[in-house]
Amino acid sequence: MKLLHIIASPRGETSRTLSISKEFLLTLKEKHKDLTIDEIDLFKVKLPDVSLSASTTKYALMSGGNVDESSKSNWDEILGFSMNFLTYDYFLITCPMWNFTIPYVLKHYIDVIMQAGVLFNFTETGVAGLAINKKMICVTSRGSDYSQGTYMNQFDFQEPYLRAIFGMIGIYDISFINAQPLDIAPALTEASLVKAKGNVTALASSI
Repeated sequence: MKLLHIIASPRGETSRTLSISKEFLLTLKEKHKDLTIDEIDLFKVKLPDVSLSASTTKYALMSGGNVDESSKSNWDEILGFSMNFLTYDYFLITCPMWNFTIPYVLKHYIDVIMQAGVLFNFTETGVAGLAINKKMICVTSRGSDYSQGTYMNQFDFQEPYLRAIFGMIGIYDISFINAQPLDIAPALTEASLVKAKGNVTALASSI
């Protein structure tokens, strides 16, 4: 079983979100001795630019045209990230909420990997996802409480977006552990973190 841990927090060891994900991985490793975990820290890795050159190369190759070597090299790097994503069975995304949605580095990564012919195809009946039979866990942290039924829920563009974009490629089994609220009061922060860690431990035990 292979898992890719996608880290979208810049805070390293001080990250509250990452502390929750570590609890999940610890429990999962204890249960599955054959588990292989790879990590991509989006604030440390150099992602390829999805530039005009890359887009031009993409459509030139799709139509059977020729491209120069430097442009093809950039496009091959993009495809490498996309094809690598497809080799995993499980995904863990560590993602704090920024401005009601996801950090820009995670959006950049998504724009890199979401390539037709690798993670999805266009068909006569719509988009067909190619990343099927895979599972994803998203660990998030939020300053306020964005739970359903709260006033702030209308501003949660994080969970709906991640469900939609990864659902497009065929990943429908997505579990969210949302640590919230974390910026209201110290006692409430601690209680929310303890609750989230308990939830990820239970989730890992069920896999």
